[in-house]
Amino acid sequence: MRSRDPVNNMSIIPCERNSRLQKQIEEFAEVLTTQAHKLGGHDLSEQEFYRSGLFEGAIERIRGQRSATMRDKREFVKYILNYMEDKEFIAGWESTGGANRHDYNVTLKSGRTAIIELKGCLDGNNTNIFERPLNANEFIIWSICMNKGADPQRNAWSGIHTRLSAEIISREKRVDGIVIWDMVCGTIWRPCPKLEANASRLTDVGPYSLPPPCLYLLPSTIPSPRSNPNPQAQRLSDVQIMQAFNDCFRCKPEEINHVSFDVAHRDADMVRTTRIVRDGTVQKESRPTAIKRA
Repeated sequence: MRSRDPVNNMSIIPCERNSRLQKQIEEFAEVLTTQAHKLGGHDLSEQEFYRSGLFEGAIERIRGQRSATMRDKREFVKYILNYMEDKEFIAGWESTGGANRHDYNVTLKSGRTAIIELKGCLDGNNTNIFERPLNANEFIIWSICMNKGADPQRNAWSGIHTRLSAEIISREKRVDGIVIWDMVCGTIWRPCPKLEANASRLTDVGPYSLPPPCLYLLPSTIPSPRSNPNPQAQRLSDVQIMQAFNDCFRCKPEEINHVSFDVAHRDADMVRTTRIVRDGTVQKESRPTAIKRA
């Protein structure tokens, strides 16, 4: 297997955020921060305005309004799963609503049950909140990150290494795969390298025109320093829901990511090394990192 420098930030995910857009966001944020007192009809002086808390309160209100609903994410998932069912890549699906600690039950063509847990950008604490139900033959996490200014590289690594690996190892919560894919993929805000050589790889699903998803396969067993110190990622054919995403949306073998963990004891700590391989090349590998959980 070819290997790259394990310290450097390699391509954990093919895409990157639009650097030009990010610069514009930062510039606008600076203008907004310094000139906000000139907006609106508050009749406050500049000093009074910034002391009043009006600016901070307005920002928090906007953030709350934009993040309070899952409606857009669920609408996206509905289009995708309906498309997969119509094209006969899955047998059926249903939303579990708020009744469970997961979001979707998918019946695969083999009769197996795949459970999908829906997440936003993977760098948040919410990434760690999930439960694999007893009826799950397969369990995957699907990240839908609607923040156009978010850094895909940072989100993917933070989610997989910092958060999920610790949860999987310390809480013994098995996750079979991760899908990172949403309506921002392939847009001007998040250009997709998969489309650079062949724009025909787009798939039209309802109002969306989408590149192939980014798929990450994880081990089928829980890492343990003594009994299972280095479990390897499963094959694509082992996780049928991931195979369905792959086949329906025309992924290529060299685009599939394989995630493995090495765990060991180091003094009083348990440490894990997270490794992500794509197309036979180590794309990113952590140093041995202590798992510190409450």
